[in-house]
Amino acid sequence: MAANARPAPGTGYAPGLGYASGGLPAHLRSPVGLSRATTALLGVVVAADLYSLWAGTVVQGVMEELRSPRHAFGYGTDLMRDAERADTLYAVSGWLQAAALVATCVVFLCWFHRVRVNAEVFEPHQHSKARGWTVGGWFVPVVNLWFPRRIALDIWDASVESPAAPDRPVRLGAATTRAAHPLINGWWTLWVASLFFGRWATSAYWEAEAADEVDAAISRMMFSDALDIAAAVLAILFVRRLTRMQDAKARAGAGAVPSGPGPVREAPAGT
Repeated sequence: MAANARPAPGTGYAPGLGYASGGLPAHLRSPVGLSRATTALLGVVVAADLYSLWAGTVVQGVMEELRSPRHAFGYGTDLMRDAERADTLYAVSGWLQAAALVATCVVFLCWFHRVRVNAEVFEPHQHSKARGWTVGGWFVPVVNLWFPRRIALDIWDASVESPAAPDRPVRLGAATTRAAHPLINGWWTLWVASLFFGRWATSAYWEAEAADEVDAAISRMMFSDALDIAAAVLAILFVRRLTRMQDAKARAGAGAVPSGPGPVREAPAGT
C-alpha cells in the first residue's frame, strides 16, 4: 500500500487510482450499499414473480370452469365477473413484473459497473472486454448473450482474496485455464433460459383465444416465472458473494497500487 494513501471516508478502503481500461481512471469505491439495494430489488422481482404465479393459478381456475360441460350453453354473470377479475389480476402482475425488472436493472448495472472498476484496480490487465461493455454489453443484440457473463467472470477472478484461491486463473505458458464458476454459470443459464422461454410464452399468451389455448399459454408463462425466480435467487447469491470478496480484498489493502505495467498515480486524499 502506498505510504501516504488514506482510507476513503466511511469505507476503510485505500483510494488507489490506476489507468486500467483504455486510459480510463479506476479507483476503489465500496459496492456494499449498491449490493444491498440490488439484492433488495431482486427480492422484489421474486415477490412479483410469485404474485404472477398466483395470478396464473386464478386464471387457470377460471379457464377450467369455462371448459366445464355445465357451461356448454352459455356463461352466467358470476363466471364472467370471475373471468374479468382473473384477467385484471394477471395484467396487474405483468405490470408489477415489468416495473420490478426495470428498477432492478438500473441499480444492478450501477453495482455491476462499480465492481468492474474495482476489479480493474485489483487486476488492471486481465479484463478481456473494455469497460464500456460493462453496461453496453447488456443492450447489444446477440452480444448480450455472452458479453456480460464474460465480464462477470473477469470481475470475479480479479476479486478473489488470495492468489491461491480455487477460482483464480492459473497461467500455463501462453494458455490460461480458469476454474469452474458454478454460481455465475448457473445464474446466467437460468437468466438466458427465462428470457427465451418468457418471450415464447408471452407470444403464445397474446395469440391464445380458446380456453385451452389460454390455459396452455399460462402454464408456459408460469414456468418462465419459475425460471426467473431461480435466476433471481442465484443473482442475489452472486451479488452478495462478489461484494463480500471485493470488500474483504479492499480492506486488506489490495488495490492501493494496481499491479502490472502502465501509468499509475495516487488518488487525491478523501476520494
